[in-house]
Parts: sequence; C-alpha cells; structure tokens
Amino acid sequence: METLALAALAIAIGQGLRRWVPVLAHYDLPAPVLGGLVIAIVVTVLRSNGADVVRFDTTLQSPLMIAFFTSIGFGASLRLLRIGGVQVAWFLAIATVVALLQNLLGASLAVAMGLPPLFGVLAGSVTLTGGPATGLAFAPLFEAAGVNGAGVLAVTAGMAGIVMGGLFGGPLAGRIIARRGLRPAIEPAKPAQIRTEEPEHAHVDTTAALMRAVILVLAAMWLGSYLARGISALGITLPAYIGAMLVAAVMRNLGDHQPLLRVPVQAMADLGAVALSLFIAMALMTLKLWELASIAMPLIVLLVAQGIMLALLCHGVFRLMGRDFDAAVMAGGFYGFMMGTTANAVANMQTLTERYGPAPRAFLVVPLVGAFFIDFVNALVITGYLNFLR
Repeated sequence: METLALAALAIAIGQGLRRWVPVLAHYDLPAPVLGGLVIAIVVTVLRSNGADVVRFDTTLQSPLMIAFFTSIGFGASLRLLRIGGVQVAWFLAIATVVALLQNLLGASLAVAMGLPPLFGVLAGSVTLTGGPATGLAFAPLFEAAGVNGAGVLAVTAGMAGIVMGGLFGGPLAGRIIARRGLRPAIEPAKPAQIRTEEPEHAHVDTTAALMRAVILVLAAMWLGSYLARGISALGITLPAYIGAMLVAAVMRNLGDHQPLLRVPVQAMADLGAVALSLFIAMALMTLKLWELASIAMPLIVLLVAQGIMLALLCHGVFRLMGRDFDAAVMAGGFYGFMMGTTANAVANMQTLTERYGPAPRAFLVVPLVGAFFIDFVNALVITGYLNFLR
C-alpha cells in the first residue's frame, strides 16, 4: 500500500509540474511519467550518496498494467471500424506496415552498432507507436531476452518520441499544405463525432456504469489468464496482458449486439486511465536511471533515424489517403501517434485546422486508429519480432 500511495503522490507531483512548467503540458508529457521520474531521480541521488534505503513492493504493478490494456481491448469495436469505413481500415494498414518498418530499421541499426537486435525493436514500435506504457509492459520480456536496462530504455525512448511527435508532426504537414496550396472544402461538414453508446444509454448512472466496467475488466482478466497460459504452453512468448486484451475484444464485439455484455464506454475509458496512470508512476519509480549512460548514444542514433524515416513516410501517407487537405492533416496526426501518442496526433491536427480550416475526415480516422486499433495490432507485431529475434 505504501508503494501504491507513493505512485499516487508521484501522479500529483507530475500534475503540479505540468501546471508550473507550461511547456511540459504543451508537449503532452504525461503527469505519471513526470512524477515517476522525479521519484526515480530522488532514489538515484540517495543511492549515489550511499543511502540505499528505499524498497518498493511492486506486487500491484502487473495487475494495473493488465487492467489498462484490457480496457484498450474493450475499445476494439468492429462497429467503430465500420463507421470510418475503408479510410479507417486503409489508415490502420498503413500504420501496421510502418510499425513493422520501425522495428526492422531499429533492429538493423542495433546490429550495426554491435547491440542485440531487440534493443532496436524496443526503441522502435514498442515505445514509439506504443508509447511509454507499452514499452514498460514489454520491458521485462526484453530484459529476459538480453536487453540490459530495458525499462530505462523504454521510458527514455517513449518520452523522446512524445517530444519529437509534438515538435515535428505539425510543421511537416503544414509544409505539405503550403507547398501544394491545399485548402479545406468550401462548405465543410461539421467534425464527425463517433457515438460510442446508444442514445438510451447516454445518461446511465455513473456509479452503475463504473461498477459494470470493473466487472467486465475483472472477468476479461480472469478468462484472459487462462488463454495466456494456453498460448504460452505452445512456446510463444507473450506479455501478460495479451490474453485479457483478446478476451476483452471478443466481449466488446459481443456486447455491441448483446445487452448483457454492453460496455459503458466512458466509464471503461476512465477506469483504464486510472490504471494506466498508477502503473506508469509505479514502473518509473523503480527505474535504475544509472543504467542510462551506457545506452544514451545508441539511443540517440536510433531516434534520429526513426524520426527521419517517419518524416519521409508522411508524404506517402498523404498520397495514399487521398492527396487532399484532410490527407495532409492526417499525415501530421500520423507522425504524432507513430512517434508519440494519440494526444500528440490530436494536438498536431488541431494546430493545423486552427490555421487552415476544418478537416472532419482526419478527426474521424486518426483518433480511431491511434487510440484503439493500432495498440491492439502493435502488440501482435511486437510479439512476432520478440519471438523471431530471441
């Protein structure tokens, strides 16, 4: 309980830092990451002074992580995929191919620098497309596979990716718009809003909805643990959350047609956000920051290469998504979530639309892929690389 309470305090510290240092909020640096790093720095300073007095009990870290990714599984609705039509499916296919390329580039550069190929994969789609949460979830598996300091590498790459995604995505798309003289439609439609709940369920009791979300998450985690054991028995290496995530996806799509399993979307999102915040804060508090020095230079090389590759691919995204204004805005959002998070993607697109005009199709397609579907697909991509390169 002391460790969990300190994780909550770390989140509060991170929230304070975002208020006191506005640039941190501007680049969408998460409060749990900031606060967790503060605690980790304090622990590192104490250790360097010979005061190794802090002992953490991370028993609850894994359940919190599994609960978050289970909530992501409940977001993988085929009905939502159909709402976006062919554009969503096509955009997801592009993101999947780029995630594969991120890992291929990372593994190749790692080998060229005399490092394990999985070092490059961890600094590829694991932490860039996936973000710090996915990196921390997979870090134990990469550590066991021979990547020393996997936890520190995951957080550092994830944080750097968030900053790069916020810095470069908007200007890249803005350059495409300016060079081609693109403009939104003369009479643009209002930005599409995805209805994730039926009208009659829009005002459900908050407490009942939250309790329903907890029940569904725990049920999926319970059933998913059996599925994960069965898959592991086949000799396939998987992170702990995959079984629960798959079960949650099945339950979500059954719930779209069966009232008994209907998912309270907002309550599920809130529950997942709380679990994620506590998990990240707890994971970062235990980082061994003194291991960062030995991986700093290789990591810089990998991140610069990934940033350049993604910048070049943004032009391909623009062409494949229609060569119009919405496609250019999507390219900015694409760089945001493939290098950082969905928050980066939305921030990039908002900056572009405030300057040039609305892009309703982009705001429909990008959040759907960036917030739901790519996390699900990326987990499978990472698992494939992890098993192939071990």
